[in-house]
Amino acid sequence: MPSPINVVTKSSGSEFVPPLEPGDRLSRAEFERRYEAMSHIKKAELIEGVVYMPSPVRFSRHGQPHSSLITVLGIYSGSTPGVLMADNATVRLDLVNEPQPDALLLIDPACGGQTRISEDDYIERAPELVAEISSSSVSFDLNTKLAVYRRSGVREYLVWRVLDQQFDWFVLTNDEYQRLNLDYDGILKSPGFPGFWLDAAALLRGDQARVMETVWQGTASPGHAEFVHQLAAKRC
Repeated sequence: MPSPINVVTKSSGSEFVPPLEPGDRLSRAEFERRYEAMSHIKKAELIEGVVYMPSPVRFSRHGQPHSSLITVLGIYSGSTPGVLMADNATVRLDLVNEPQPDALLLIDPACGGQTRISEDDYIERAPELVAEISSSSVSFDLNTKLAVYRRSGVREYLVWRVLDQQFDWFVLTNDEYQRLNLDYDGILKSPGFPGFWLDAAALLRGDQARVMETVWQGTASPGHAEFVHQLAAKRC
């Protein structure tokens, strides 16, 4: 039987750090200490004080959808000075919640955004938009995580339910999440990020060309141009 692995912090050659395990109940500080010590772990989250570690990522259930969504967010962010995108970045929401969303958009704090970047390079407070790739409607993302994001003030929450072939877009309204309705042309249009348009039907059927066309149309819209102007005016 192989011997247990001793986990040692990066800053000390002698200090023993217990391994991070799913189901552990930890403070945020202890979660970060253990996570940073285990460099082989690529994703772990602290939700309501409990450690969650996802299973290996499958191609069609997560890897491919994740790539498609990141491409969309990347095009919008790249076309919108003052809007930043992150892929799997840890977010310090509060003392018992430190998720690592699949993707997020935030308004640069220098342009009036609601987050800040800590001295040790973590996002603190709720990003304006969070996106998760999920299995189905019974998933963790649409239950416990949804409640945490709502309470923390994430203004828009996107969930791609791969097995259900559904795309949910929630908008925070009066401290509750309401589903975003399709526009008259069948497109989902972000209220907080003008010009961020998504053809969810095309995304679900794998028509990436149509998805990209819609994104570019959004970034060419007058609303997007005005948003960019507003962000530029707020720069410190």
